[in-house]
Amino acid sequence: MIGDAIAGWIGNRIDRRDGEGGTLGALAGVLVWKATRKVVPAAIVLGAVAYGAHKLSRRRNAQA
Repeated sequence: MIGDAIAGWIGNRIDRRDGEGGTLGALAGVLVWKATRKVVPAAIVLGAVAYGAHKLSRRRNAQA
């Protein structure tokens, strides 16, 4: 909830720089925040899995 408010405020400030309203920027900021909250943990998990697979592959190649 607080993150949504902060993201909306930041988006509003960015959108006001062009001299027009800041509503579209506020909505964009909130949508980016919500997407980031879902994508970043998934990217961390996928990165950890890829790193583990890489290490396993190197161990198997070293034994052969």
